[in-house]
Amino acid sequence: MVDFNDTIVALATPPGRSGIGVIRLSGTASLRALQRLVGCEDFDPRPNVLVLRNLIDPLTGVTLDQAFVCYFKAPHSFTGEDVVELQCHGSPVLLRAIIDATLALGARMATAGEFSLRAVANGRMKLSEAEAIRDLIDAQTDAAARQATRQMNGAISHALQPLKDQLLGIIVRLESSLEFVEDDLPQLEQQQLLDQVRLIHARFEEMAATFKRGRLLRDGLRVTLVGRPNAGKSSLFNMLLGRSRAIVHEVAGTTRDAITESLGVDGVPILITDTAGLRASVDPVEVIGVDRTRREAADSDLVIVVIDGSQPLADEDQKALLEAAVHSHVVALNKSDLDTFSAARIDDEAAALVKTSAIVSVSAKTGAGLESLRSALLQPFANGTVNSEGLMITNARHHDLLLRAIEAIASSESLLQQNASEELTLVGLHDALRYLGQISGETTSEQLLGEIFSTFCIGK
Repeated sequence: MVDFNDTIVALATPPGRSGIGVIRLSGTASLRALQRLVGCEDFDPRPNVLVLRNLIDPLTGVTLDQAFVCYFKAPHSFTGEDVVELQCHGSPVLLRAIIDATLALGARMATAGEFSLRAVANGRMKLSEAEAIRDLIDAQTDAAARQATRQMNGAISHALQPLKDQLLGIIVRLESSLEFVEDDLPQLEQQQLLDQVRLIHARFEEMAATFKRGRLLRDGLRVTLVGRPNAGKSSLFNMLLGRSRAIVHEVAGTTRDAITESLGVDGVPILITDTAGLRASVDPVEVIGVDRTRREAADSDLVIVVIDGSQPLADEDQKALLEAAVHSHVVALNKSDLDTFSAARIDDEAAALVKTSAIVSVSAKTGAGLESLRSALLQPFANGTVNSEGLMITNARHHDLLLRAIEAIASSESLLQQNASEELTLVGLHDALRYLGQISGETTSEQLLGEIFSTFCIGK
């Protein structure tokens, strides 16, 4: 486990050239290291104030950089320890030299997420809030960033605390009845406790139910376009992206390899892939492309089967529909701008081949039907929309713990209904309280904390 008795250092900004690079130290020797770096043993910086100073290599006396330095005095810092931040010029060579100088002064390189881990260990934030920092850094859309910010500001802890207090109140009353045998619960009070347990149970169910939408917001979807050559996959791919990314040509089989790009739909990050057309071929390169198309489809959350709606269904269309039957999918009937387009006939034929979640008429040329297609992408996963307002459970660990708490409370609820002994009823309530504590980090083991923070950035 992490040793909290030493001083750690790490680059807090991404590696590479930039205007500014931030180096962060945390621990009891941080101020001493700063004094050595600025070449002044008596340097007594005012906390939380930026000061421009020369940074000096303590071993050679050579000036390394002119930087803004800031000292945060414990416990009023991110980690709850003495913290120093150095805002330097963003040369990778320079930043490495400054970090090496701090290592020579006795600091050590921080492990992944160790700054946030120390913040949790020192009571500066809840575990769920620290995890939200990671989600904010990884956010791919504005909606995901807003949800992560909401959780970083304690939305989950604030939602759970009243329920935990109510749960604790029920436990105290049942423990009191258990301790004093003569103080049996009156029937009216037992019914009141049962009503309270039911309300808590229902609230946890509501929170857990938001995970389906929350997971979409956080992790997004993998979507793959499939279909026969010249159905308009690449044109539709470009239209969805809003720019010309894939080569489009009237010659069938232009796309030979998979092309993947990202976009956002109603706040949901989507990784969309254009693929080679599905057809039999003797061209070895095209055969490899077709095999890759099938692999991409197999790994996707959703497949868009693109069909040329201006022509009758071809054998390749039918095979594409049948292969898509094992996946969540939508059918995009392309080329609706052409006079020969016949949505009704294609709809009937497609529906007869495979039960689809949606059949959407679109035009990759004019953009007609594009918004309907965008909505159809989310339909199988979140009823077509993801409302990012309000608290949503986005973390699979939180969701799993909520489900465990729900199961434990349901057990106690059933026992209360049966007028079972307080001793038996209390087991589930205590378990539920422990699971909720693991969400905020109050009852989380050191080993699990290490596993959680190993997924963080080194300097966070």
